[in-house]
Amino acid sequence: MGIWLTMQMALRALLAYKVRTLLTMLGIIIGIGSVIVMISIGRGANASIQEQIHSLGSNMLMIFSGTSKSGGVRSGYGTKPTLYVSDVAAIARDCPAALNVAHATIQNEQIVAGKRNWGARVYGTTESYVVVWDWPLQEGEFLSESQVRAAANVVILGAAVYENLFEPGAEVIGQRLRIKNVPFRIIGILSPKGRTPSGQDQDDTVFIPYTTMERKLAGQRLPGLVNFILVSAQSGELVEEAKREVEELLRQRHRLQPGVDDDFTVRTLDEFAAMAGKTTNTMTWLLAAVAAISLLVGGIGIMNIMLVSVTERTREIGIRMAVGARKSDVLFQFLVEAMVISLAGGIMGTILGVSSAQLIARLAGWMTIISLDSILLATIFSAVVGIFFGFYPARKASNLDPIEALRHN
Repeated sequence: MGIWLTMQMALRALLAYKVRTLLTMLGIIIGIGSVIVMISIGRGANASIQEQIHSLGSNMLMIFSGTSKSGGVRSGYGTKPTLYVSDVAAIARDCPAALNVAHATIQNEQIVAGKRNWGARVYGTTESYVVVWDWPLQEGEFLSESQVRAAANVVILGAAVYENLFEPGAEVIGQRLRIKNVPFRIIGILSPKGRTPSGQDQDDTVFIPYTTMERKLAGQRLPGLVNFILVSAQSGELVEEAKREVEELLRQRHRLQPGVDDDFTVRTLDEFAAMAGKTTNTMTWLLAAVAAISLLVGGIGIMNIMLVSVTERTREIGIRMAVGARKSDVLFQFLVEAMVISLAGGIMGTILGVSSAQLIARLAGWMTIISLDSILLATIFSAVVGIFFGFYPARKASNLDPIEALRHN
């Protein structure tokens, strides 16, 4: 019996019970649609995080001070001060692969401008910070070397701080504000930078010379300590070389013996991107696996309906065998019916998944990436479900005894 004739017979059998066929496909439709939506959201989240990471700067290394341990609990990076301004100067001087070096000391302070006030992170840094961080100014200028040397009372505002302290469009260059009751003159406003992958608002910051931070804001803090160091490599190819040079130099300066753990941590943006990508990919496939459970339910539904169909059409199967149909013909027909249900459900599920992903992107503002491979994977998976769960009913139908089948009422 030809394939086309078998397809026609399978379609006629399925269309004879339209509602039952549609309900059987529902599990496949929901399963395939859910898998596509989950993969699209996961890949969109990964792309968004990668974009945020690479927006931090180019060819950049981030060096954090050590971790502290109290009561058996280890705190995060930067909780134990181990980095100094002298380390920064040594990196700039002795690491050929490093192009620019900057550092920062951070503390949270209340900022007052006229009758408004706003809590923000205050960064004490150097003139090269925005160069390493690749952060353009919206207006005015950044710190100069002379202002850092003189511990000048000048400040650069992040976009969020500007929006919360001043009216939109207000001219603020040259105006004064207070940080911890110390007056500062505004010399610049940074362009919006957005959030970090961890969700921290980069624009909710202000920048002052680190010397001003030490002498006028930090109080009893030991001079010369920094929270972290930023290094931009000469090129993308030299990032790993710059990392190696920095690690060797800091171990030497901190007098760390062989076998002793580093009291600092050096990370590249590629490492951050890889860690973030690994996490989001794991979550994507976990969510997709959960969504795929409905495919299993749909497959069981197909098996159930096909078994019912075999029972209802037992006499028909007996007649076909009596007039010369082979077991393989009967097996193939029922397999085709199961595959038609599964593939039709897969196509409708794909349409549902793509439409839902686009709708989520519009309504929720999330980035979603609908890729061809996820659609092909869903389609192939739906066909496999049809074959796998349709095989047992098809085999049962093909093994019926013709004489017993003809006796069936």
